[in-house]
Amino acid sequence: DFTGDMPVILGPDGPSLGGFVCPVTIIQAELWKLGQLRPGDKVRFTRLSPVEARALEVRQDQDIASLAVSTAPILVDANALGDDDCIVGMRPERGARPRVVYRRAGDKYLLVEYGPIVLDLELRFRAHMLMTHLEAQHLAGIIDLTPGIRSLQIHYDSRVLPLSALLGELFRIEDALGDIGDIEVPSRIVHMPLSWDDAATQLAIAKYMQSVRADAPWCPSNIEFIRRINGLDSIEDVKRIAFGASYLVLGLGDVYLGAPVATPIDPRHRLVTTKYNPARTWTPENAVGIGGAYLCIYGMEGPGGYQFIGRTAQVWNTHRITPEFEADKPWLLRFFDQIRFYPVSAEELLTFRDNFLQG
Repeated sequence: DFTGDMPVILGPDGPSLGGFVCPVTIIQAELWKLGQLRPGDKVRFTRLSPVEARALEVRQDQDIASLAVSTAPILVDANALGDDDCIVGMRPERGARPRVVYRRAGDKYLLVEYGPIVLDLELRFRAHMLMTHLEAQHLAGIIDLTPGIRSLQIHYDSRVLPLSALLGELFRIEDALGDIGDIEVPSRIVHMPLSWDDAATQLAIAKYMQSVRADAPWCPSNIEFIRRINGLDSIEDVKRIAFGASYLVLGLGDVYLGAPVATPIDPRHRLVTTKYNPARTWTPENAVGIGGAYLCIYGMEGPGGYQFIGRTAQVWNTHRITPEFEADKPWLLRFFDQIRFYPVSAEELLTFRDNFLQG
């Protein structure tokens, strides 16, 4: 992935969602090499066809089963390499049904994209319907389903569920979906405290200026940058819009640990910004930021690129079951929840955070 000029390889602990540009995906049989990398190592990518990726995976499975590493070369019939185009299927727009594009995302993922590259809630609802239909099928080989703004990423085991069979099932479901103009989805209103321009986010900006980029146009104040780039008269205007908005959760796992990607239902509340370039190396847990037209609550400390507006309560609880964090669901938010922030001081937020995880 690329965030600005910085390349990132996401490993097994990577997020479910993200806003980075992803030009290539490492194949399953080569993932073990990521664990061997050290600072200062150099990485080069070699293009492989899906057939070659499959042959390497078969060899790896055999080596693991026998506990003996084979050194014999892997021979692949050049005539059997097949088509390695990214787009493996497409359905044209038909009436109320949007165009569907099926994109190969490495040898273990398939990305289903609906319609044009626009923020359209109806496209998000269609991806949701596809996800629920797939879940109801209980297909062997489906590992995980991750809906995005207008897409559904399918993680599958190609040894159990070949791509051709998966595409056939997706085509069948798409025919059955039809027009979804009357769809209804559950939606809760979740009120969350927000410490505006919190000290923790100010510290993250200071660290960024000290160690990454002191002359970035979003420094020393991300909120002032948001004001400027949106043509608002004052920082109070930014604050009024942020606290007046109802943010609809369109995805979970943006960054890490149940972090929501959300956008205001009312377009008048949509603040648009660029992201950090280069990215931050540190972001406080539960910082709230805006990137593009979307808001994110960071589920844990880590790198990041969204422009800060403050900090809120936890969205993930690893160790306790409470009324807000259910058994086997340690994340707070659900798809299509509406987040509404209310102002608290930094001190009030710290007290709230201490109590919240305890129930």
